[in-house]
Amino acid sequence: MTTAEKGELILRDIKKETGISPVQIFKNIVRNDYMNMHGPEHHVLDGASILVAYKNAGGNIDLDTALEKLMFEALRMPGAMCGLWGICGAITSVGAALAIIDGTGPLSTDGTWGKHMQFTSDAIGELGQINGPRCCKRDAMVAFKHGIQYVNENYGVNLEIEDVKCEYSNINEQCIKDRCPYFN
Repeated sequence: MTTAEKGELILRDIKKETGISPVQIFKNIVRNDYMNMHGPEHHVLDGASILVAYKNAGGNIDLDTALEKLMFEALRMPGAMCGLWGICGAITSVGAALAIIDGTGPLSTDGTWGKHMQFTSDAIGELGQINGPRCCKRDAMVAFKHGIQYVNENYGVNLEIEDVKCEYSNINEQCIKDRCPYFN
């Protein structure tokens, strides 16, 4: 199954979610058999989880249009970009979601361009401290931690923050165990 096909399934299923916790929305979708432990389908899921939680919390967006835009951006992000480009797809996906909410583009002068750069810088800085190898679940949790904080501070809505404990270490052959802040 291609990343685009997986993305279509993610968007189909994520529209059914009613919660305001991006982490819980992520966990509900990741249980589907079309989701792998690691893979570029997370570039769709992570930002989509933020968008759906934001909308469910009262955020003012056209969810269908926002998810279509996110899918377009996510499909431009290659797999393994964390190791090959030095930027995590989970964080760029959440960054794309923030840009969609704000309507930010490369020529924006309203302050959102810089604020989004600060979000990605903070999240990437934390991943850099944790170090590799990659884990799409851990990286999503770091992206959500910073993304939820950003949304709650900037958009007048309140997304739920959860105390996350990893449910995936037993199926992640590259789990870093005690070096991961979510290892259980």
